[in-house]
Amino acid sequence: MFMAISRTPYRISFFGGGTDYPDWYLKHGGAVLSMAIDKYCYITGRHMPPFFGIKHRVVWSHIETVGAISEILHPAVRAGLKATGFDDDQGVELHHQGDLPARSGIGSSSAFAVGLINVLHAMRGQAISRDDLAQAAIDLERNHLQETVGSQDQVASAYGGLNVIKFLRNGAIDVEPIGLPDDIRREFERHLMVFYTGTSRLSNSLTQQYVDNLGAKERNLKTMQAMVPEATSLLARADFEAFGRMLNDSWMLKRSLAASISTGTIDCIYDDACRAGALGGKLLGAGGSGFMVFVVPPERQRKVHEALSHLISVPVRVDFTGSTIIYRQDE
Repeated sequence: MFMAISRTPYRISFFGGGTDYPDWYLKHGGAVLSMAIDKYCYITGRHMPPFFGIKHRVVWSHIETVGAISEILHPAVRAGLKATGFDDDQGVELHHQGDLPARSGIGSSSAFAVGLINVLHAMRGQAISRDDLAQAAIDLERNHLQETVGSQDQVASAYGGLNVIKFLRNGAIDVEPIGLPDDIRREFERHLMVFYTGTSRLSNSLTQQYVDNLGAKERNLKTMQAMVPEATSLLARADFEAFGRMLNDSWMLKRSLAASISTGTIDCIYDDACRAGALGGKLLGAGGSGFMVFVVPPERQRKVHEALSHLISVPVRVDFTGSTIIYRQDE
């Protein structure tokens, strides 16, 4: 395979976040309600032609031209090439583009890992199953990069869809699609408002604080985990008002898990949205900054837009494709 392009969705996690860390679910089990969205990470990969005096070229927020994989600065690219068996015998060129900014709570690092592994397999003419893709991305982030990450983002990006993702105590992961009728799904999408707070951060230190505090917050985490089946039932009944209010309850519980999860700025944005008509919401990701999602009846959304007019609004829908190879060119 000469060239391939992968397209991998970002995600919104509604309920159960925190129970997808192995430190938790290998003891207690875990579950999240998660939605892949129609905003994507794109990775183009090809074998580097031998005419340019370099071995590898990697384009992200930097442009790297190097003579060996070991010299690549991007840690996920460097580790991903090694993990998938690439070496310096044949050069590789990789380009990354994203619809949303990195380090902003929408699962961008895991989407990158999933898309990278997918495109590297495609460059060799290999297909990889969704489960194997998710597991390989989890392994890349957790074991090769030594990141403190959960397991939900990689699954959401690999599979796509609106799912309950269960994490079993034996380490297995079970993906259960929520099969909403199209009219209910569209109405749910209409109730969602997503805003970018204009900041980004490296989440590893925040998630490490979170994981270190899991034992002390066992009661809250069990409560948050128990919300997953109830929230799923509310979606099936199209009770978006109760869903939004439960999301508010879940956010209040999550805020109590670590001081770094929220900030004064985030709290002000949240309060302004709720005063304007939002039923509930949350900050996405590990905390501190990034994207926020709110559940808002359509008739109240104009007032919420006005209250948060200083923020960028991002419309979202469910992505059902998961990580996909959208272009291939054979040698």
